[in-house]
Amino acid sequence: MTHERRDALLRTALNLTQTGMPVLPLRKGKGPVGNCLSCSGPTPGLCGGRPNMKHAGPCICPAPCHAWAAATTNPAVLTSPAWARAWREAGTVGYHPGGADLTVVDLDNAAAVAWARKTLPPTRTVPTTRGEHWIYQGAMASHNAVRPGVDIKSRTAYARWLGPGAGPTTDLPAAVRALPEKEETTPPRPGVVSSSPDRATWDRTVATGCRHTERFVRTGLERGLALVRVRTEQGAGSQAFGVARFIAGQHAACPGPCGLDTLGRDIIDAAVSVGVPEPYAVRAVTNGLSGAVRAT
Repeated sequence: MTHERRDALLRTALNLTQTGMPVLPLRKGKGPVGNCLSCSGPTPGLCGGRPNMKHAGPCICPAPCHAWAAATTNPAVLTSPAWARAWREAGTVGYHPGGADLTVVDLDNAAAVAWARKTLPPTRTVPTTRGEHWIYQGAMASHNAVRPGVDIKSRTAYARWLGPGAGPTTDLPAAVRALPEKEETTPPRPGVVSSSPDRATWDRTVATGCRHTERFVRTGLERGLALVRVRTEQGAGSQAFGVARFIAGQHAACPGPCGLDTLGRDIIDAAVSVGVPEPYAVRAVTNGLSGAVRAT
């Protein structure tokens, strides 16, 4: 990165702190910088053994570890030597919405944007690469994949700073607060609720109507699971939704059954392994599988 680009990002971050916005550097891939050695791994270090800050707690490390938990409004911290490497690697600026008493409804595609315009109260909107961020005043718990293409970023989450957006900021409505609860009541597809170690694995006994070879199915599944497992900081739930939707779409032309519920259980387990609560993982994968079926 050029000095000019790095200085521009740091200036943006410093300007945001003047509005009370907790900020942090993000890498070119939109992810946070990696934790330092003292905060990495399962062994308790300076952060008390919370490598992804899934649970609240103090961390005395001066580096920008733990993604959203590192976001700060302190200019001295942002310009400190401990943060210099992170700014050299940064591709953009992120912020912690919940720390500013905000909620971002992340609409990831045109269909999600169309749904929001019909369903949610209008508020400040920020264009993104594929959709929009709708910004509401008020914080709530963060949830991934509350419906196809929709994530909620507030507490325990970060979002990219893409500009101030347009329009007045509306108070967080009940319609947004209710989205996770509505999804919790969605009946899951059979076979994805239990996490029993004795569950079936995918083979021809559960996929008698699948047109694909076993190698094709297993290769696609392993690639999808790998995408979920690398999301150790954030986004594993959304990735699990995307993998489930893609895999289900591959089987749209099969006479069935294809054993999608068994494949879905593997995706759920992968998401849970990187810290996604199992009810959220089940919901994301269930929506992904059923969403692909509805889209065909």
